[in-house]
Amino acid sequence: MTFQHRNMSGIRVCIVLILAAFCLPLPEAEAKPGDKPLNRPYADLKPWHLGFSVGMHVQDLSFTHNGLVTDDGQRWSMEVPSFSPGFCINVLGSLRLHKYIDLRFTPGMYFGSKGVEMKDYNSDLRQHQDIKTAYVVLPLDLKISGDRMRNVRPYVSAGAMATFDISKKRAEPLLFNTADAYLCVGLGADFYLPFFKLNPEVKFCFGLTDILRHERNDLIDDPETFKITQSLRKVKSNMVVLTFYFE
Repeated sequence: MTFQHRNMSGIRVCIVLILAAFCLPLPEAEAKPGDKPLNRPYADLKPWHLGFSVGMHVQDLSFTHNGLVTDDGQRWSMEVPSFSPGFCINVLGSLRLHKYIDLRFTPGMYFGSKGVEMKDYNSDLRQHQDIKTAYVVLPLDLKISGDRMRNVRPYVSAGAMATFDISKKRAEPLLFNTADAYLCVGLGADFYLPFFKLNPEVKFCFGLTDILRHERNDLIDDPETFKITQSLRKVKSNMVVLTFYFE
């Protein structure tokens, strides 16, 4: 089990614990003498909310190897040893379905990169590939909020996200599909400021499809490079996104 796999398993356990904590009933704060007035007290009664968001994210890849040993005794493995933060920007459209539930659509762009280290178990052979991405993202999720406590209201979110990589593809040892789909869960809080709401949110996105291009006609004449692709059964993408919404 690689470091990334252990790390992602730990993240999943943390998500379950955090979501369970957020699902506990929260007492609504009572006003006391001297308390400041509520900011935007009727903001959550509007049927529609519009806004935008900016943020950052990190991208990871989960590799499933097939144990292939080449004719010359090589056995390749891949990993993402470190993470490079990327930039993201979205627009927000939110529909109020219930006192505690909103349906959100947040299309936007994610710009990021990641580096893949490839090594042969049986020798000192190593390769490195930098992968740059420009995703058009189409997230749709449910925002489930708790009770408002003065000017703060916590929430969790769950949904799905389609992505399309519009960056230019080059002939590399690893080549990935343009389209992908993610299952997303997140948590955040609404902060009611005098003129707008600020919603910081952390979202965990887990890829659902195998994004590796297994058929590489461009590498037919380059078996030394193609054997790296042949060493993989599947590759899935994961992301952690920190977003600041302004409504």
